Amino acid sequence: MNTTTLINGEHKSDSILFNIQNQDGDLYQRLCDKKATIALVGLGYVGLPIALEFAKSFKVIGYDINSARVDMMKQGIDPSGELVASDFENKDIRFTSVAATLDHADVIVVAVPTPVSKDNSPNLTPLSKACAAIGVSIAKGNIVIFESTVYPGCTEEVCIPILEKVSGLSCNSDFWVGYSPERINPGDKVNTLTNITKIVSGSDEYAEREIYNIYNHIIDAGIHVAPSIKVAEAAKIVENTQRDVNIALMNELSGFFDKLDINTHEVLAAAGTKWNFLNFYPGLVGGHCIGVDPYYLIHKAKTIGMDLNVIGSSRNINDAMPARVVEQVKDAMKAQGKDLADAKVLVLGATFKENVTDLRNSKAAEMSQIFKAQVNQLDIVDPHADNEEMLAYYKLQLEDKIGYDYDAVIYAVNHDEFVNIDWEFIELIKSQKVVVFDFKKLLGYPTSKISDVEYITL
Repeated sequence: MNTTTLINGEHKSDSILFNIQNQDGDLYQRLCDKKATIALVGLGYVGLPIALEFAKSFKVIGYDINSARVDMMKQGIDPSGELVASDFENKDIRFTSVAATLDHADVIVVAVPTPVSKDNSPNLTPLSKACAAIGVSIAKGNIVIFESTVYPGCTEEVCIPILEKVSGLSCNSDFWVGYSPERINPGDKVNTLTNITKIVSGSDEYAEREIYNIYNHIIDAGIHVAPSIKVAEAAKIVENTQRDVNIALMNELSGFFDKLDINTHEVLAAAGTKWNFLNFYPGLVGGHCIGVDPYYLIHKAKTIGMDLNVIGSSRNINDAMPARVVEQVKDAMKAQGKDLADAKVLVLGATFKENVTDLRNSKAAEMSQIFKAQVNQLDIVDPHADNEEMLAYYKLQLEDKIGYDYDAVIYAVNHDEFVNIDWEFIELIKSQKVVVFDFKKLLGYPTSKISDVEYITL
């Protein structure tokens, strides 16, 4: 268990910060003694790892509304494909899809999705339903901690009122609330839950202390205590918005440089020799974090009469990238004397990023939808994606293997399984002439042995 906290960039001892004395009646101590129980609501790529980490030391209830997913977890299977069977072993956890089981929880951590609707406004339905279910179960003395990404003020404006209305209890006198934003990076085996600094906040000093203790028990990298719930909410959403804006700048510049016949990657390699240059690259920005979170800030700004112009423009640039790729391929094929409508196209990758199974808000899949409407034949190959989900989300079919005679090859997602795809492989599967769109310049420029190739990178 870590013994320091990170406050404004400085480490300070626990005793100095909170004068902590873990008496028998303290909630954290009761968790340690297994006289109290912690519950995780929402067992996706965020909630499940947290639940299992807590279950090393505490009694844990893992709750999810999807009974099929719960059945998989009972068998030691992670539906998200991030964890292996051994991660489930020797853990004090009970998986359930029965909401009434939350009656037995003293601390409830909420890690449900916070997506956007078709108009890109925040869709708080999963969060609101979770709060209503928790409101039925919470009792005096309970603490509810939210990890779902929301706009600043959402916990206090939306979540707490639902909890109070359903339960009939009052926050900060009957129960307490905190916010500790998730920072899990799907597919990342280096920056994992325990070695990423955790932000925590509480509805008052008592909640702050207990939440600090609870997370400090499992986090090795240290705890940063935010001065308010709103600050913690804003910090999380700014992390992803910053990346979105920087990638949008690179995407805009890559389009500009393309018109000037300048290679963007060569420009970035040269600019990157300066010590303080930020190494962002053009690409597709999807998923349920970077491609979604800025819309929560945009929404909140509108409620107070503001427009976040830089953030809004960045979102527009990044959302337009799938269509831009299709147009670039169409133009390149036209230069070869081919028509996209007659083409056979291969797309490598469909998930929102490399080495994950998640198809939600995948720009590679959106790009494939645009191709599907314009080409003669589209083959999509992704060893991580589930075909049923692909059909449900995008009405697209995945292929089991790569074919031949492709007029265009789109290297969209850098899965490890694609490591053997090189120019010799492209030579085997291409037609007489081929357009290769290599998002991250993974192939490098074609060798002299490869003929009739139009090679494109962002």
